[in-house]
Amino acid sequence: MKTMTCKQLGGACNLEFHADTFKEIAQMSKNHGLEMFKKGDVPHLQAMEQMQQKTQNPEEMQKWMVAKQKEFEALDSD
Repeated sequence: MKTMTCKQLGGACNLEFHADTFKEIAQMSKNHGLEMFKKGDVPHLQAMEQMQQKTQNPEEMQKWMVAKQKEFEALDSD
């Protein structure tokens, strides 16, 4: 099991996500983002806007995802 924070994944807070795979942790981050969106959390909305800009350039988004997956894989297990 490895741990990454919302901020490490492009978010706005220090909430920790714990998972065995990057796919799992990415899904947890996505679910958290949706929850914060529904609450209208301004810092998270701003972070989402920045992520949205990345999605406009598929190559940039792919590079970001690969970098985050490598960051996850490099982490020590909890």
